[in-house]
Amino acid sequence: MRHSIILVRYGELSLKSAYVRNYFESILIRNIHHALTQEQLQGSITRARGRIYVQTHDIKRCCRVLQHVVGITSLSPSVETPAHPDDISAVALELMRESLTKHQSFAIRATRTGTHPFTSQDIAIRVGTDIVHELHAPVDLTNPDVELFIEVREKKAFLFTEKIKGVGGLPMGTQGTVLALIDTPASMLAAWFLMHRGCDIVFVCTNKSMKKLSSFQKKWYVGSRSIVVNPRAHEFYTTLNTIAADHHCDAVVMGLTLARPKATFSLLSRWKQVSAVPLLTPLIAMDEQEIRARCRKLGVPP
Repeated sequence: MRHSIILVRYGELSLKSAYVRNYFESILIRNIHHALTQEQLQGSITRARGRIYVQTHDIKRCCRVLQHVVGITSLSPSVETPAHPDDISAVALELMRESLTKHQSFAIRATRTGTHPFTSQDIAIRVGTDIVHELHAPVDLTNPDVELFIEVREKKAFLFTEKIKGVGGLPMGTQGTVLALIDTPASMLAAWFLMHRGCDIVFVCTNKSMKKLSSFQKKWYVGSRSIVVNPRAHEFYTTLNTIAADHHCDAVVMGLTLARPKATFSLLSRWKQVSAVPLLTPLIAMDEQEIRARCRKLGVPP
């Protein structure tokens, strides 16, 4: 059965007030649209409470893109159907015929939002009974081979068999602006940590790091704001401070670590002399082995 829609879930946004959640959702939708446009993918984006829906003709490629949009915790390629037990059961049978054999166990995970003449348990029993009758597969609610998820939301139901993990965090652009000095892979990792907490990033890089930064920006669908500077120039840190002020940055982030204490303390001392803008160092307690491992995991260019 052809999946027609992607359910997009977010985490921390659901804890916010209605006004703040609406604002954060709008930013996340904007970021999703930017990522799809960058990859020349066509799709329509809608939302309901607690969910964002992306409809596209290229589900697999779109899922790969959404996995790199900060703020998304998980996503599921789904089949949409009217919220009626007969329709839900018919779609469930088609899905399970494709992914389940009689030698595999299954479980139904049903949830429901809105007012309906049935409960989520009613749906689980109805669909589970039909699958057992048609496919002769055993039920195992504890450790099933295949899980079928059913989300009934108002007048529609969405059925899926997988939850693809996203990167999580807060949508970029919801938590202020930070200047990131990019001169090493560690500095890109440091910038990523601030992106993951919702910050917009103004990138300052050297000619040497420009190509790797471009690859990093493309992978994580970050805006193309980047300024090239000469790290050997006189009063380099004063220049950074001026750039931060010109772009209304709330802070500066660098990839400093106590694994190199002499260089780190020297730079911190110089920065304190030229700037009142806070200097953020998210990697400060990491050793070089951990930094390299995290860079590999996130696809940061070596």
